[in-house]
Amino acid sequence: MMLKYILEYINIFKGNQQVYVMFGGTKEMINIKLGSKRLKEMEVSLKDAFIVVREELDEHRDSINQNTNEVQSNYEYLCKVDSKVEKLGERIDELTMFIKQLQGQKEKKFIVSQLTRKEQEVFMVIYINEGITLKDIGRRLGLTLDLVECYVGNLVTKGVPLIKKRIATLELITLDQEFKSLQTKENILEINETVSQSIMN
Repeated sequence: MMLKYILEYINIFKGNQQVYVMFGGTKEMINIKLGSKRLKEMEVSLKDAFIVVREELDEHRDSINQNTNEVQSNYEYLCKVDSKVEKLGERIDELTMFIKQLQGQKEKKFIVSQLTRKEQEVFMVIYINEGITLKDIGRRLGLTLDLVECYVGNLVTKGVPLIKKRIATLELITLDQEFKSLQTKENILEINETVSQSIMN
């Protein structure tokens, strides 16, 4: 549509019965018999054509500007998103380091005192059971309930972390799982091997 109206330059000269037309700097004479009214119509028509071309060029320019603004807007948005992603990455790194620090913490330290042989026997009975009553401990070792209660109290006093839990009407004694794991690995209570074998068998 636009190419139809593109002319480098057109200049109309009105003569008696002639029209001179300039095409790209070359003047050509067209011998036509037209009245002044007809020439005026031609002049108006050409001006209208140039107006159409100018409007199309303006629309095209506006479209380019609009696209440029949109590209700029998208670029700014992407920059903001990139900044947020970078900050999020920093937070993730901080959390990762924190988690690693937690995982790298040393195991809980237990301070325990040396046990007597009977205390070791009571401990081993509790150690091999996930939960046992004082009465069952006494039955296993041939001890009265009062003696069992005394030895269990001694274990707690010497730093052995015993846990009491109730199931229905029964009160069970069990060992802290972390302490039990540490005892299995390092024998921090220095349980005599003969005591351990006698209880395990």
